[in-house]
This record gives sequence, structure tokens and C-alpha cells, in this order.
Amino acid sequence: MQIGIPREVKVKENRVACTPGGVRMLVQSGHTVLVENDAGIGAGYDNAQYELAGAKIVPMAADAWSAEMVIKVKEPIASEYEFLRPDLILFTYLHLAADQPLTVKLAEQKVASIAYETVQVGRRLPLLEPMSEIAGRMASIVGAHFLSKAQGGKGVLLGGVPGVSPGKALVMGGGTAGINAGRVAAGIGAEVTILEVDLEKMRFLDITMHSTAHTLYSNEQNLLEALPSVDLLIGAVLLPGAKAPKLITRKMLEVMKPGTVFVDIAIDQGGCAETSRPTTHEDPIYFEEDILHYCVANMPGAYARTSTQALTNATSQYALKIANLGLEEALRQMPELKPGLNTYGGHVTYQAVADAHGLAYIPYE
Repeated sequence: MQIGIPREVKVKENRVACTPGGVRMLVQSGHTVLVENDAGIGAGYDNAQYELAGAKIVPMAADAWSAEMVIKVKEPIASEYEFLRPDLILFTYLHLAADQPLTVKLAEQKVASIAYETVQVGRRLPLLEPMSEIAGRMASIVGAHFLSKAQGGKGVLLGGVPGVSPGKALVMGGGTAGINAGRVAAGIGAEVTILEVDLEKMRFLDITMHSTAHTLYSNEQNLLEALPSVDLLIGAVLLPGAKAPKLITRKMLEVMKPGTVFVDIAIDQGGCAETSRPTTHEDPIYFEEDILHYCVANMPGAYARTSTQALTNATSQYALKIANLGLEEALRQMPELKPGLNTYGGHVTYQAVADAHGLAYIPYE
């Protein structure tokens, strides 16, 4: 199979879909890999490294997109829509529940699109997990940074100092992102509370988390009671493939202290607050009701080298299987790929995406 790796074009997106090591694995299996010129430069991989791995460097994005299967990091943006076509297999993060124009375009162009974030093994989302881990850890780091008065925060040092109480971090959601956010915040020295509804998961967190981290059953009353004393609020809720629930209303912001920092990891899925809207690494924050919002839609792109390596570790085996077998046979042999298929043959084939946009859901079968 011919596999294309275009350069990412989203603002400040420095990741690349595959490391030279991943490319080598594909080439050794007999496939042709077309890497757009300087596609890996932001993650520290130059053209020579890809050529050494057996890739062919192509000068233009259109050349990489001409391949049978295109592997990306982020969803196509409007400037890339021209490359979508009926015989294309697209393997990338899509987050279609928050993007109706792209959903419609993929269906119109009859693209076979597989979303990393909806590939599912049991209750796990193996291709989303590595980026959730990074985004979760980042959330506490950037939250601590923006709590600085110089950055617009309330001037609270999250870890405190001897004789001064530490800051309070409230994490909504005890999944992969939430656990990682909580661990880093607790490691800094913050007093951490994780809101969760799964009692078994709360028991696990209680056993494994730092002694300064606690769990609290997630309901509106507990959230309302916690918000006035919070310094850092982290939104880490996830409904696989669906829009994130709006747990934070504008009214709730009014009970929080000015300069409180809100990091919305769920922004890729539309955000978990009424006031959330996507931002970029170039312009990451804004204020609503005196609350600092950090809603960068591609958070792991800030740590491009680590993110690229972690992503390739997770996705390469699936990309290789699709290339070796073809899409239909890969779907048959790897049933976990089937929920990853979001559009196929002109139809929306993932129910949560169809429901989010009021479109018809047609199962792959």
C-alpha cells in the first residue's frame, strides 16, 4: 500500500503522525511511505532520518495526500478539504462530534475515515490514551503556570510553601486524563480532588493516588460546593466519540474566585463548560466571568517529540495491519477497529457522531 504522511497544518501543531522508526516498520513490510518535506521537523525528525528509514520525501502536501492511506495527527482543516476523495483511507484523530462541516465533507467525499479516539478494546481507547496521558499531565503544569499573577491568575503557588496552605485542584473525571492531571497536581504539592461517578474507579484512585489526593462522587451539588474554594479546575470528562457534557455553566463561574484557572482538556469534543471555546498555542487563554480559560484544542502538540513517539507506539500496529490486509479485511480481523470507523461509503458509521449532528447513522455492516 502507498501511505502518505503530510505535514500538520493546525496552528503550532508540531507533531507528526509517525516516527522514522514507524516508517521503517511499514517499509520493511513492503509498503511505500510518502513523507511531506519537513513533516517531522517540529518533532525533531529531519528528512534525512525518514529517507534512511526508507521513506520517499515529497515536496508538496498534495503528493502525500495522493496515497491510498493518509496517516495524520489532527483532523483535516478547511484548507485540506480539497484532498479528500472517495478512494482515501484516513487514519487520524477526528473528533467529529464537535465538527459538523468536516463530518459532512468526509461523508460527501466517501472517505473511509478511522478516528484514533474511537478505536475501542473493551472499555479502553488505546489510541487516545497516550495523548490523554500527556494532556492530563500538561493540564496541571499549565494550570500552575497560569495561576501566576503575571499570567492573569490569582497568584497562588499550587504547591504552597511551609507555613502556607497549598492550592486546591479540582479534576472533573477520573479517566486517563483525569488520573494523570491529579497525579501531577498532587506531585507538585496541591490538594487534589477528583470527581468521578464510577465507585470501583474511585476505590482504585484512593489506593493508588498520593495522600493529598481524594475522590468525591460527581454530582452537581458536590461540584457547586467545591467550586468556591478551587484554584485550578481541570475538565477531563469524556464520552467516547460524543460531545462532552456541559458540566460547568456560566452561572457556576460566578461562585468561583477571580483569577481561578480552568483547563478544559475536553475541548476537542466541544468542551465541558458553556463558556469553553477552542484556543491555540499562540493565543491560549481568555477570560469569562473573571475566570481564566485555557482551552487549547491540541495540547500535546506543545510536547511534540514525546507526543509523536507515544502516538506512533500506539497507532503503528493498526496502520501496519490496514496496510498489510486492506481496510475491509483489517476490520474483520481486528474488531476493535470497527468502532474507529466514523465515515464509510458516503455514510456516518459512528452513532454518537450522527446523533451529535442529526445525521443518519448507517452501521458499517
